[in-house]
Amino acid sequence: MDRATLQTCVAQAINAQPVTDLHTHCYTPKFGASPDSAGLLLWGIDELVVYHYLVAEVYRVVPATVLPYESFWAMSKVEQADHIWKYLFVERTPLSEACRGILTCLMKLGLDPNEKTLTSYRQWFSEQSPDAYIDKVMQIANVDSITMTNAVFDDAERALWLDDPTVGEDPRFEAVLRIDPLLRDWPGATAKLRAWGYDVNSDFSGNTIDETQRFLCEWLDRQKAIYVAMSLPPEFLYPDVANPQADRFIREIMLPVLADRGLPWAMMIGARMRDEVNPALGDAGDMLGKADVLSVVNLCREFPNNKFMVTMLSRENQHELCIAARKFGNLMLFGCWWFLNNPSIIEEMTRERLELLGTSFCPQHSDARVLDQLIYKWDHSRKIIAKVLTDKYADLIDSGYRVTADHIKRDAALLLRDNFRDFIRA
Repeated sequence: MDRATLQTCVAQAINAQPVTDLHTHCYTPKFGASPDSAGLLLWGIDELVVYHYLVAEVYRVVPATVLPYESFWAMSKVEQADHIWKYLFVERTPLSEACRGILTCLMKLGLDPNEKTLTSYRQWFSEQSPDAYIDKVMQIANVDSITMTNAVFDDAERALWLDDPTVGEDPRFEAVLRIDPLLRDWPGATAKLRAWGYDVNSDFSGNTIDETQRFLCEWLDRQKAIYVAMSLPPEFLYPDVANPQADRFIREIMLPVLADRGLPWAMMIGARMRDEVNPALGDAGDMLGKADVLSVVNLCREFPNNKFMVTMLSRENQHELCIAARKFGNLMLFGCWWFLNNPSIIEEMTRERLELLGTSFCPQHSDARVLDQLIYKWDHSRKIIAKVLTDKYADLIDSGYRVTADHIKRDAALLLRDNFRDFIRA
């Protein structure tokens, strides 16, 4: 197979392979789906443009000395979007990945990405129905399943699940139980559990272990969750002598439940919250930090009957994390998260993982908070994954190995769908 044929074959296989998007913040229409509502399913041009990536970016151009943060947040979403479009897409060339992503979405939807105002886009989106639009986006992105992130400690989302037991029932979506406060703020979390009728105490006395496990089991059942997820700070440690409550929660409560049910614990490690960086920017104020890979190693070694899915936010963690994954079959690396979701870094990480792990990882997830982002994140990532695979197959051919179309199709399925599906079911 010559290089041109190889490149075409790989691109065709990667583009044809449906993706199971293993981590998003997208939701079924029952969670609320109007572009201008307070619903959880976000979509449409204004949500795309007023995304926190672009809020941070526009303040590089129009600083807070010109437009104070509080003045920006006092604007309507339409006004915010017009401001960002003017300064990042009209008066400047939209070279950043966040800007380019919106242009890709518009182009793939059949819209001209060169408009000077958002008026025509708003008109087009106003004509779409949420349910049909989900199908349209999934078809364009070639995504066969969207994995939600369902935060039980968010009062608004919890109320939706309690008010309508079918809120998560949609064959296009899977649920994930998100329980950050149980690890990050045990006293606050136990106070909420007590208010919800669970007999728990922050000092672990009485029925705390059994009752917290009952809480987890009830919500895993209610959501039909396929894994448990947490976003953790760079300082996360296991074991953590300074935070014995967190260690006890992990050892005595959460991991026994997950081992019994065969469900993974997904850890997204390295996000430094806005309060530590620039709270005036809202969601755009977060940052990252280098995390401790040895803590993941300790968990994988101490709990061989548990499964761990891990992504880390700092580029500096990626090599060490790959080496850790070589040592533990119960560790699945996934995605290029948040600040890593840039083509140069995605390419570097994908090459590194293929060279160290073969095809035994999940190269990407969209992390989409706006439904439309599925389009650009998978379009851009597929191109990069195909490029790297082409180079790696060429290396095999140079070594005398016969690469066939069947090899390429099998690898595409493993990387974009089957590795994740097999891991959560194994």
